[in-house]
Amino acid sequence: MSQDRLIKLGCKDCKRINYWSQKNRRKVERKIELSKFCKWCGKQTVHKEVKK
Repeated sequence: MSQDRLIKLGCKDCKRINYWSQKNRRKVERKIELSKFCKWCGKQTVHKEVKK
C-alpha cells in the first residue's frame, strides 16, 4: 500500500491555499516548503504545507 498522500500548500504571505501536492510520509517527515507563484499576491512566494 502506498504512503503517498495529498497535501495542501498555502502561501506564507496571504495564507491562501493555492496548490496541492503529494509527498511520501514514510520518507519525508518535515513540512514541505516550495517557492511558487501566488495569484493573489502577484509574485513568487514561499508556499508551506498546511493542515487539511
